[in-house]
Amino acid sequence: MSGLSSPHSTDPETQRLQEESSREKNWKRWGTYLSERQWGTVREDYSANGDAWNAFPFEQASQRAFRWGADGLLGLTDREGRLCFCPALWNEADPIIKERLFGLSSTEGNHGEDCKELYYYLDATPTHSYSKALYKYPHDIFPYHQLREENAKRDRLTPEYEILDTGVFDENRYTDVVVEYAKQGPNDLLIKITATNRGPESAPVHLLPKIWFRNTWAWGCKHEGCTLKPKISLEEEGLLKLEHQDLGVFYLAYAQDEQQVSPPLGFTENETDTETLYQKETYTKFTRDAFNSWIVDEDDQAVNKERGTMAMLQYRTELEPGESTTVRLRLYAQDEAPAKPPFQEFDQIIQDRIREADTFWANLIPSNSSPEEQAIQRQAYAGLIWSKQFYHYSVADWLQGDSAIAPPPPERLNGRNSSWTHLFNRDVISMPDKWEYPWYASWDLAFHMIPYAHFDQTFAKRQLILFLREWYMHPNGQIPAYEWALEDVNPPTHAWACWQVYKIGAAKGDADTSFLKRVFSKLLLNFTWWVNRKDLDGKNIFGGGFLGLDNIGLFDRSKPIPGGATLHQADGTAWMGFYSAIMLGIALELAKDDPTYEDIASKFFEHFMGIAEAINNRGGEGLWDPETGFYYDEIAFPDGHCELVKARSLVGLLPLIGNHIIEMAQLENLPDFRKRMNWYLEHRSDITATMACLHKCDTTSNLLLAIPSEDRLRSLLSYLFDESEFLSPYGIRSLSRYHEENPFSLQLGDEKYEIGYCPGDSDTYLFGGNSNWRGPIWFPLNYLIIESLKQYHEHFGDSFTIEYPTGSGELKTLDECAKDIEGRLAGIFKADESGQRPYDASHPVQSSDPHFKEHYQFFEFFHGDSGQGQGASHQTGWTALIATILKNLSSIPPAPDNKHD
Repeated sequence: MSGLSSPHSTDPETQRLQEESSREKNWKRWGTYLSERQWGTVREDYSANGDAWNAFPFEQASQRAFRWGADGLLGLTDREGRLCFCPALWNEADPIIKERLFGLSSTEGNHGEDCKELYYYLDATPTHSYSKALYKYPHDIFPYHQLREENAKRDRLTPEYEILDTGVFDENRYTDVVVEYAKQGPNDLLIKITATNRGPESAPVHLLPKIWFRNTWAWGCKHEGCTLKPKISLEEEGLLKLEHQDLGVFYLAYAQDEQQVSPPLGFTENETDTETLYQKETYTKFTRDAFNSWIVDEDDQAVNKERGTMAMLQYRTELEPGESTTVRLRLYAQDEAPAKPPFQEFDQIIQDRIREADTFWANLIPSNSSPEEQAIQRQAYAGLIWSKQFYHYSVADWLQGDSAIAPPPPERLNGRNSSWTHLFNRDVISMPDKWEYPWYASWDLAFHMIPYAHFDQTFAKRQLILFLREWYMHPNGQIPAYEWALEDVNPPTHAWACWQVYKIGAAKGDADTSFLKRVFSKLLLNFTWWVNRKDLDGKNIFGGGFLGLDNIGLFDRSKPIPGGATLHQADGTAWMGFYSAIMLGIALELAKDDPTYEDIASKFFEHFMGIAEAINNRGGEGLWDPETGFYYDEIAFPDGHCELVKARSLVGLLPLIGNHIIEMAQLENLPDFRKRMNWYLEHRSDITATMACLHKCDTTSNLLLAIPSEDRLRSLLSYLFDESEFLSPYGIRSLSRYHEENPFSLQLGDEKYEIGYCPGDSDTYLFGGNSNWRGPIWFPLNYLIIESLKQYHEHFGDSFTIEYPTGSGELKTLDECAKDIEGRLAGIFKADESGQRPYDASHPVQSSDPHFKEHYQFFEFFHGDSGQGQGASHQTGWTALIATILKNLSSIPPAPDNKHD
C-alpha cells in the first residue's frame, strides 16, 4: 500500500509516511493514542445490569486500575497502550488533581453524556512527528458539583448547562496549558508543556508530568505480552528508567525548573485502592490515588520515593498575568538515546518539526483557501489524528472476567455482546470522539477515512481492512457496530468508504486494485448477511433498525413494532440499493483486468434492479407516495394492510444516494456483462419505467443507474431545496421543518406516537443518551447527498436545472446546488461580518476573545436553524469532512473579475 500523501517527495513528513508504510521505520509506534475517558465504558463494566456509567464512575477513575485501557489528559502512548504519559495539573484550589477530563454520565446530563471541559486539538501530523493541543484550566475550584446539580435540574427542553455558563472563566481567570509532542526518531519523543496565566492576577499552577505502565499483570492475562510486572525507578538525577518485559527499556529525561531546581518526584503502583473502595487490604499501600494525597494533601508518605509502575514530577510556580512557564521532558528507548545531552537541541528539534508540519499541510491544503479556511482544515485534520486511540476488547475474556479481581456475575454470560466471543480488538483505531465516544462506531469510521485518504492512504486502507478481518467481522458476515451493542445494525457504508479511498488514491496515480480485491471478497460476506438477515420477506424491502438515524422515527426502530407489525424501511431499502451500486462499481473496476468479475458485476446489477423495483413498484407504488411525491417507511400490519409513515425526514431522501454511472467505454471491454445487462433492459421495461435506470441523456453516452426516475428525482429535490423543509442556511436538516407546526402522529393500538421538528438537542429520550435526528444538521448524510447531486450532474450536465432554493424562481444546475450546500456547511465555522462563528454562537467569547477565536471545535451535529454546535464537542471523526468540503470548494476557479469590462 502506498503511503504517499503528496507529490512532494522531499517533504520530511511524507518521507516518514513512506518509511512507515514500507515498514522501514516504525514512525507510528507512538502517538496521541491515549483515551480521554476509559471510565464509564462497556469494557470496564463488570456489573450484572450493564450499567456501565455507574459501574465505573468518574470518582473511581483515580482509584481503580483499568482492565482494558488507560486514560489521561491530552496524553501519549504506544500502539499497544503499554507505557502512557499525560500532563496532570493542580491549581491549589481543587480537591483533586486534574489528570482527566470531566463530564456528565448519560443519566446526569439533560441531553445525555456530555464532556464539560475546554480543550482543543491544534495541530498534528499523520506520523505523530508533531502534535499540539490546548487545555484551559480554571484558577478557581473546578465546578464539578455545580455542573452536576444545575444539569440535573434541567429537562430535555432546556439547553445544557456548560462550563462557560458557570462563570469560572470570567475575566479570563484561567491558565492555558499547551502540550506539544515531537519526534526526533521513532522511539525518541520530546515533550513540552507550557502554561500561561490569562487572568488579571497572579495564580499558582502545578505542572505534574505523569508516566505509567498500563496494568496488564494483575489479571492473569495471557495475550498482553507482559506477564512480569514492569518497573519505573530513578536512574540518576534528571533521569527515570522504565523497564517493560515486552516494550524494552526506555528513559524519561526531565529538566530542572526555571529556578534550576530539580522537581520533587514520587512513585506509586498502578493498582486499585481496594481498602478505600472495598474495605479490603491490598499488598501495597501505594495505589493509584497516591498522587492526589501527595500533591493536594501534601502527604510525602503517600508515595514511594524509589520505584513503582507510575511516576509523577511536580513543577510548581506562581505566574503573573500573561506570564508563561515551560516544562521539558524527553522519552526515548535505550537504543535510541540522543547523542547529545537531552535538552541541548530540544527547542530546535521542536521548531524543525513545526516547520515540517507547516510544509506538509501547505502541500495538501489548497493555497487559494482563505487563512480562515486553512485554519479550519488544519485543525479538522489535527482533531482527526488526535482521535486515534488504542482500543482493546476481547469479548470472550471480558465475559469470563478476571479471576478473583473482577469476577463477573453469571447474568453477563448471556447478556451484552455474548454472541461475539470471536471478537478480539487490540489496535489503534480512529474514534468518533475520545471522551463521548471512546469506542469505535464502524459506520462513523467509514466517513473518517475520506479525509484521511487525502493525507494518509495507508492508514485509511488498513483501518477499512481491519474491520473486515476475522477477529472483527462476525462469522455470519456482520461488521461490529460499537461496544454497547456489537450486533446493532449500522448503515452499510463500509463498501462506499473502500471505493472512495480507492478512487482518491487512483486520482493521485495509486490505483491499488490489490486493496480493492482484498476488501471486495469480505464485503461479499457482509452484503450476503444483509440480504439474509434484513430482508424479512425476501422481497427486497429491508428493515435493519435505527440504521444510525436514532430518534428520526416515531418509535425505536431497533425494537419490535407495537402490535406485532413489521416495518419496511425506506432508508434500509435505499441503503441496500446504495450498497449494491457501490459493489457494482467495484466489480466493474476489477473486471477491467480480470473478466471473472463480470459475473459478480451482473449479480449486483440485478440486486440493484430488484431493490429499486421494490421501493418504487412493489404492491403498487412501493414506498413512494404519489400524493406527496416522497418516499416513506411503511408499516405492514398482521391483518395484511399497510400504512405509510408520512413523516418527511432523511429516511425518504436516502433513495437519492443510490446511483451509479456506467461508462460506455467500460462496457466495450466487458461483453458478458453488457450482454446480460442488455437482456435485462429489453425484457424488464416494467421495472425501469419508474427508475432513472440506464437512460441516456443528451449530454453523455454514459448510462445512469438510479433509484428514482427523473420525475421522482425532481420531486425529492423540490423538498430537499425548500428552505421551509430541509434546506437550512447551514446545510440539510434531518427532519423537515414542516413538522415544526405540523407534527406527524400515528395511532398504534392504544398508543399514540408523534414526531415534530426539533432543530437542536433532542426533546425525547427515545433512543437514549445524546441521540437526536429530529432536525439538526449532520455532516455524513449531507456529504453523501452532495456527492450524489454531483453524480447526477455528471450524467445530466447543465441541461438539468431546477429551482434553487425552491420557490426562489432561480434555476441552477445540480452541481451549483451541491456547491451551495457545501458553502452553507462551511458557513457553520466561518466568522460572519460581526466576527461571530455560528457553531459557537451560544458562547460568543469563543469567537471574539483572542485566546479562543483561533481555536475550533468540531461538534457532532448542528442546530438546524442557527448552525450552533451540539452533541459531542470533539466529534472530529465525521465532522472532519468539513476539510474535504473546503478542499472541494477551493478547487472551484474564482469568478472572473469583470469590473473593468
